[in-house]
Amino acid sequence: MTQLNLRSMSAGLIVAAILAFVQTVHTQRAAEPAALARSGLTPRPSDASAILPFKIQVPNAVLTDLKQRLSQARFADELPDAGWDYGTNLAYLKRLADYWRDKYDWRAQEKKLNELDQFKTKIDGVDIHFIHQRSKNSNAMPLLLLNGWPSSIVEYTKVIDPLTDPVAYGGRSEDSFHVVIPSMPGFGFSGKPRERGYNPERIARM
Repeated sequence: MTQLNLRSMSAGLIVAAILAFVQTVHTQRAAEPAALARSGLTPRPSDASAILPFKIQVPNAVLTDLKQRLSQARFADELPDAGWDYGTNLAYLKRLADYWRDKYDWRAQEKKLNELDQFKTKIDGVDIHFIHQRSKNSNAMPLLLLNGWPSSIVEYTKVIDPLTDPVAYGGRSEDSFHVVIPSMPGFGFSGKPRERGYNPERIARM
């Protein structure tokens, strides 16, 4: 992971950086025919663009290494009573690092995310990870949710159920959606582009 100047980063950037670090070290595909069946997707094993089921499985060694990195973080000094005038407040940043090191339960979040139907496929030469959560209503409209940066698919997890099953939230069945949420190229559990030119327009086409 690229060295970070934690002093000048916002809380959102730190979260995004941690997710990116976890992704870059290791992810593992797991074949789950049931997930494909629920999604309505058809696997094509001989095709380079095959849609393959995916589960998040971060090794313990990665999490241990991350905790060690956080415990060894070096923070820049701060002017007296600077507050937030010159970037992230130092006291706040230290509390945030302590939280990620000692309190954040990645395994609990991993388990929660793995309750969703997730897949990978190759688009424009890049492995793209995405959630494809289908509604019980077979006539539901497909809805593509794209996050900005710094952010991730986690931003949308609270709206998946209301969108796929609006009846359970006081809505109508005809207002339901099949939800597709990809991880942006180079972020989350998607692959990294290896050439220039992956600008917003190209990503939109993908």
